[in-house]
Amino acid sequence: MAVWTRIKPVAGEVDQAGGLAIRLRDPDNYYLVRANALEGNVRFYKVVGGQREQLAGADLPVSAGTWHTLRLEARGDRFTVSFDGQELFTATDAAITAPGKIALWTKADSVTRFDALNVEPLP
Repeated sequence: MAVWTRIKPVAGEVDQAGGLAIRLRDPDNYYLVRANALEGNVRFYKVVGGQREQLAGADLPVSAGTWHTLRLEARGDRFTVSFDGQELFTATDAAITAPGKIALWTKADSVTRFDALNVEPLP
């Protein structure tokens, strides 16, 4: 499955971040990809038992006030993250293998707009 959305970080003093959660079982177990305009990065995490662990990341400009496309492709234990049409990194992890829900994500005082949540089956 591949999931993508458009995000536009608008404001926030602590964070200006938005992302996608997949394989969401409950608030303490899921995978997350997020882009943060204040930090200038895109990160991929797993959250298991409420404990967040970074699996991969890339430092790059994430402009506030601009629409960006964030995409996460999941094939078994392999995850590929793209930002604005450019593949950034691939990570592997088998902590959560069962299907789950999909959610939009933000945190702290982030004001982030989302547009066009898309879910695509993969061959």
